[in-house]
Amino acid sequence: MNLISIIVFAQVAATAPAPSAAPAKPPAPSTTIADAKPWAGNPNVITSRVPDAAPEVRARVRQYLNARAASLRDISADGKQLLIATRFADTNQLHVVDHPLGARAQLTFADEPIGLAQFAPGDPNTVYYLSDVGGGEFFQLFKLDRKSGRSTLLTDGKSRHDTFEVSADGKRIAYSGTGRNGKDTDVYLADAATPTQGKILVQAEGSWQPSDFARDGSKLLVVHERAIDDADLWVVDTATGDKKLLSPDVKLKGKAGIRSAAFSSDGKSVWIVTDRYSDFAELYRVDLAKPDAEPAAISRGIPWDIEHVAASADGKTVAFSVNENGLSKLYLYDVAKKRREAVATPAGLIGDLKFPLRTSDTLSLTLSTSRSPSDVWQLPLKGKRQMVQWTRSEVGGLDTARFPEAQLVTYPSTDNVTVSAFLYRPEKHEGKVPVVVIWHGGPEGQSRPNFSSTVALLTAELGVAVLMPNVRGSDGYGKKFLQLDDGIKREASLADIGATLDWIGKQPDLDASRIGIYGGSYGGYMTLATAAFFPARIRAACDVVGISSLPTFLEHTQAYRRDLRRVEYGDERIPEVLAVQKRISPLNSVDKIQAAMFVQQGKNDPRVPQSEAEQIVSALRKRGKDAWYMLGLNEGHGFQKKENRDLATLATFLFFQQTLAPAPKSASR
Repeated sequence: MNLISIIVFAQVAATAPAPSAAPAKPPAPSTTIADAKPWAGNPNVITSRVPDAAPEVRARVRQYLNARAASLRDISADGKQLLIATRFADTNQLHVVDHPLGARAQLTFADEPIGLAQFAPGDPNTVYYLSDVGGGEFFQLFKLDRKSGRSTLLTDGKSRHDTFEVSADGKRIAYSGTGRNGKDTDVYLADAATPTQGKILVQAEGSWQPSDFARDGSKLLVVHERAIDDADLWVVDTATGDKKLLSPDVKLKGKAGIRSAAFSSDGKSVWIVTDRYSDFAELYRVDLAKPDAEPAAISRGIPWDIEHVAASADGKTVAFSVNENGLSKLYLYDVAKKRREAVATPAGLIGDLKFPLRTSDTLSLTLSTSRSPSDVWQLPLKGKRQMVQWTRSEVGGLDTARFPEAQLVTYPSTDNVTVSAFLYRPEKHEGKVPVVVIWHGGPEGQSRPNFSSTVALLTAELGVAVLMPNVRGSDGYGKKFLQLDDGIKREASLADIGATLDWIGKQPDLDASRIGIYGGSYGGYMTLATAAFFPARIRAACDVVGISSLPTFLEHTQAYRRDLRRVEYGDERIPEVLAVQKRISPLNSVDKIQAAMFVQQGKNDPRVPQSEAEQIVSALRKRGKDAWYMLGLNEGHGFQKKENRDLATLATFLFFQQTLAPAPKSASR
């Protein structure tokens, strides 16, 4: 995904029903910024004080905007068809590929991007998928009949449904939903023949998500998530609704996250990825006959997080990938021999591991590298284990061999914290080069060396270096590191910004007088925080759907997210916590900001509402500071639609081109 997009997602047929979103409050006016107006040629994007780019700049940037990617969604039960998501028009849609590097047969043609998708087990002509409207994230579940091309809405069309599972016999569907009260996420169970008559299987306060059906459909794994690093795993009887806790009591073992969970093929055990028993997320096997016993550790000795796991249909093999300092490594575990082996893959990032439902001779996955966008690959498990590429995504005719490769660097911060970062240097440069620092979102995200046409654009066409830090609170470095910025500890984490700027200042080829900051979501908060709390050290800041005030963000984010975010940012209802939140909110230090500012926002953002962007722009302008502003009227938490994303990327390029140019020799800052 393009970095502008953040997270960080025409009708299917003429007669297909459209999904509908249900915002908690009536829609607000398009913008409070008085001089905002539609961008010429695109009424869905309105801007204020954003200049147009010269034709030659547009033409060059356009090449970088035409890179696409493909990701695995599912495999048919017999392993002969891969369901993938890729973009040929404006948004990611579903396609089917039936042989390596074969034609991608498009199934959906919607205006909105398609999220999760799955074949009906045993019937590849039926596909279930999730989609929302305008980036509002009120996802609805649809059923596509490939023979007729018609899609049928299966959920209520108004509440939020963000995940689903289909039983192995194809008869039942489990999905999450906020229909009961708009705040809590329950688990629904429905007959596939009459899914609109689904009943609540798990009803409780908080966020509950289905994870996997047992093969016989008698049991369902359900995750109760309180935060990314605080969750429990339950096994639920699908006939009675009775549930049993599989993960140890948090009071006994401390809080921990659940990364992944799946039944073994015989349904007698569960493969679970959790950091319940160590600092890193490890793979374990839980015996359902002895749920209170210490589970068998499968990945013990690998001092990094397990990120994805999949079990073969015959029960003989478990595949898992490891996030080793940002890069993925693939392993196969022989269940009978209790032995794991590493598998050679191109150096990059692995995702979406899947075995077919009925066969066990191939493993499919998504893979991206710093010089190639994500594509779908297969690994044969019999004979010579050599990766086979199934899709090859285009990159706008660019020579990707010239794209910069990431260099891992580390530097110290306060409290004995070490910050890891990935540095991309331009291919050719003379003297010191300016730097764009890109803060990741989350805040529990992680900057990793994957393919980014935005990074390539900045390094190749602007001649800047790009630095992508993983400050305290980032994922991938153990749960202790992940929790270092929780609640009021976030104030101490701002020191990592200063440490990053200090490190840049010590590099002989980087120009510390020309630093730009760029980030989305929590990265947008970090961008604004850098501008507010280190004002003299940066020249430009581009904030995408960022938090400008922690208290107002918590007040206005969607109700279903509020308690989850309070775990991360602290509970603003506690006076001592509120005082810290106010102190570290960029909006309250707006008078200190010196850098040029560009703010981008989606109108339908359910996470960081539009008001967060417009209050910082208004506050800057009241103090005589100029600020560019861009609002996507049909976008949510980031720009998902290509036409809008292209404009945002072009404007970002223009912004840094203007602000990071060398200052005249007679000028001083």
